Amino acid sequence: MAGNSQRRNRRTSNKKGMQVGSGGQRRRGLEGRGPTPPAEDRKKHKKNRMATAKAKQAANRRPAPRRGGVKGTSEMVVGRNPVFEALRDGVPATTLYVQQYIDNDERVREALQLAGERGNINLMEAPRPELDRMTNGLNHQGLVLQVPPYEYADPQDLTAAAYDNGEDPLIVALDGVTDPRNLGAIVRSVSAFGGHGVVVPERRAAGMTAGAWKSSAGTAARTPVSRVTNLTRALEAYKKEGIAIVGLAADGEHTVEDLEALGGPVVVVIGSEGKGLGRLVGETCDYRVRISMPGGAESLNAGVAAGIVMYEVARRRA
Repeated sequence: MAGNSQRRNRRTSNKKGMQVGSGGQRRRGLEGRGPTPPAEDRKKHKKNRMATAKAKQAANRRPAPRRGGVKGTSEMVVGRNPVFEALRDGVPATTLYVQQYIDNDERVREALQLAGERGNINLMEAPRPELDRMTNGLNHQGLVLQVPPYEYADPQDLTAAAYDNGEDPLIVALDGVTDPRNLGAIVRSVSAFGGHGVVVPERRAAGMTAGAWKSSAGTAARTPVSRVTNLTRALEAYKKEGIAIVGLAADGEHTVEDLEALGGPVVVVIGSEGKGLGRLVGETCDYRVRISMPGGAESLNAGVAAGIVMYEVARRRA
C-alpha cells in the first residue's frame, strides 16, 4: 500500500500544470541578426576608427574664417567731425549718443542722418554730465559714437580660407607696427591684392580701432585680422604647414623682384618703420628681402612697403 501511494504521488508531481509563456523570446533568439554591417559601422574595426577620427576632425574644424579668436575692447569716438567721418566711412557702431538740447548744426544733422540710414544703430539722448562721464571729460561736442569690440580671427582660419578656395595662403604679419592708420592701410592692400588676412601681436602693436577701420576704407569688413599672443610661435606654426616666412628688411639677402618663394604659399612679415624686424621674428624668417629703392630713401612707410610686396605676389600669381 505504501509503495502504491508513493508511485501515485510521483505521477501527480510530474504532471504538467500552467506555465508562464516566454513572450516569444526563444523564437526571437533563434532568428538571424540580418546582414553583416559595413566595416565603417563595426566597432573596433580599423575602418570604423578611421571614420570616427575623420568625423571628429570635421566637427572640430574651425569655420573659415570669421572672428573665431579673441575680442578687442569697445571704443568711443567723440566729437562732431570724428563721429561724422566714422559713420561715413562705415566704422561699425552700436549706439550714437546725442547731448540733450544740442545745437543742431550741419555736422550733427549729417551724423544723425547717417546713423538713421544704417538702421542698426541705436540713437540715445543723454545729458551733458553723462556724456562727460562716459568720455572721461573729453571734448565730445555733444556726440559720442560707441564702437563694438572687434572680433579677431584665429590665425589658422586665415590659411583654412585659402585652402577652401583652392589657393595658396597669402598673409601679412606685422611686427611692431603701432600706428592704427598703417594697419588700416595694410588691410586695404591685402584686400586689394587677394590676400587672406593680417596677423598682429597683442602687445606693442596697433589693433583694429576706429582709426584702423577708417584707413582700411571699408575693406576691414571682408579681410580678417588675427591677434596672437606670440608672433614668433604663430609664424613657426605657419612654417609647419609648409608656408614660407618672408621678412622685409633693408639689408635683406634677396630682393622682392627676385625671390621665387613669393609665388607660393607665403607669410610676409613687416616690421616697424624705425626698428624693423625684432630679433626673434627675424631669425624665424626663411628669407629676408629688401625693396630696391634707386632714389636712395632709407626706408618706406609700413603701409607702402606692404602694398609693393603684395603687388609683386599678385603679379607672380596672375
